[in-house]
Amino acid sequence: MQLSKDWIKDLIIYQIYPRSFCDSNGDGIGDLPGILSKLYHLSNLGVNALWLSPVYRSPNDDNGYDISGYQEIMEEFGSMEDWDRLRDACRERGIRIIMDMVVNHSSDEHPWFTESRSSRDNPKSEYYIWRDPVDGHEPNNWASCFGGSAWEFVPERGQYYFHYFSKKQPDLNWACPELREEIYSMMNWWVAKGVEGFRVDAISYLDKPQDFPDSKLSPRPDGYSFPDCLSCRPGTHDHIREMNRRVYSSGNVMTVGEVSAPTVEELANYVRTEREEFDMAIPFVPPIEEINTWSPEKLKHDAWESYRIMPEEGWWARFLSNHDKPRQVSLYGDDGEYWEASAKLLAMFIHTLPGTPFIYQGEEIGMTNVSFPSFEDYDDPSTRDQYHQYILSGMDPSKALSLVRLESRDNARTPMQWDSSENAGFTTGKPWLKVNQNALKINVAAQRQDPHSIYSCYKNLIALRKTCPALSRGNLCFLDTGCPELIGLTRSYEGKGLLVFLNFSKDGHTIPSGLLENIGAVLMSSYDREGGYQGENLRPYEAVIFKMKD
Repeated sequence: MQLSKDWIKDLIIYQIYPRSFCDSNGDGIGDLPGILSKLYHLSNLGVNALWLSPVYRSPNDDNGYDISGYQEIMEEFGSMEDWDRLRDACRERGIRIIMDMVVNHSSDEHPWFTESRSSRDNPKSEYYIWRDPVDGHEPNNWASCFGGSAWEFVPERGQYYFHYFSKKQPDLNWACPELREEIYSMMNWWVAKGVEGFRVDAISYLDKPQDFPDSKLSPRPDGYSFPDCLSCRPGTHDHIREMNRRVYSSGNVMTVGEVSAPTVEELANYVRTEREEFDMAIPFVPPIEEINTWSPEKLKHDAWESYRIMPEEGWWARFLSNHDKPRQVSLYGDDGEYWEASAKLLAMFIHTLPGTPFIYQGEEIGMTNVSFPSFEDYDDPSTRDQYHQYILSGMDPSKALSLVRLESRDNARTPMQWDSSENAGFTTGKPWLKVNQNALKINVAAQRQDPHSIYSCYKNLIALRKTCPALSRGNLCFLDTGCPELIGLTRSYEGKGLLVFLNFSKDGHTIPSGLLENIGAVLMSSYDREGGYQGENLRPYEAVIFKMKD
């Protein structure tokens, strides 16, 4: 499968969350014409692929990830003609369009569900998952990701439907052949329109256990338990392979699956070439787990394990940010004193690893987490659920608010900060979500002409990757620095190589002199504003890329 798509190794993918990128008409909601007006920003960076989060028709219970019309555009975002114009403009700039595709579930306002819920003998009855009540209540004890039971009762049928996410996001029944045909037809329609890739959302849950046994996991404060037998089922892989045969392979389409995988071996099962599933996979880790478990040593370990397990028979998605995660400089770096140096360090880490780098909007200027003063300021349904669970467990509301501030997906969804004007240049109206107050300092306009800005660091990294085969094709080797906070690595290809050191710490650390014997010119430094690399004693969050001697 992937051997015919070697071009994916040269991609630099920029993710746009349309609702928060740029508003063209003053209604406070980002839209397709707004994206079109800012394509120069992607071109200037050097990006050559655009991942567009959902723009399909949707009632927006989960900000577009609840689709009510797969072949229509959400009215707030514009029209299909606007999408066509965006496609054409991207082509002119050499930017491929990757659409976010949600096929684990739809909106409960999709016509398929309207028909399915109407009666048990409707032709689309089996498009969704229905079960009879058990002793007058839900079929099992499963929890929804967004709170409460994963089952919702429909009087018309006298049955419950299953929804792993919001009750307005009923799961599609992939055991139904007619449903699968509808999905493949729809995806091929988008390929014919010019889509060159799909990022497929929540793909690990397609196959369901038909007996729906009770979960043995501990219940949440609301009394329901997350499923313990839903992800990584063999049937899910069968469905993905069929999807590949029916859609991806025939159209030379690049694919990225968002997967829930408990081990690196299972993650690799989604992307090994011979399995013919996806080109790349994005592992989903709950934000609170990421916050509680990450360390520089773990970042290094995870990068090496994913590389080790498939060095020649797969490809890697490399990212630290997306629309479901806290802002990377706030989570992995320091959004205070060492904001600029640590943001550059994180960029240099991701862009020097093997695989395709993903940039999430605002990452390239070091956008940070937001700290809204009130719980009512948060829009994200999972944030609202988590706050509710904390309160049910007896937690003080102020403590609950402080915790959800750290983990909320809204950290990544505040409007893009274009300049220092009102609403950061995002809209002339009232933004759908409040703008981060630090937009006066952190914005595109302030960084675009600054040769030492975070924006310039990303631009230089992308240019380096395009001219240095060691980054796009080279081998990876991690070095023993003797310090878990100091990561050293080499990339090498056909006798040419790079040497990289990254100090993930507010303390200084010294590079062992024996690791510097083969260094050549300094190519990049996270302290370029202060004169660049000044010796083996690395400053807090200092990162440096050397060219190695031939």
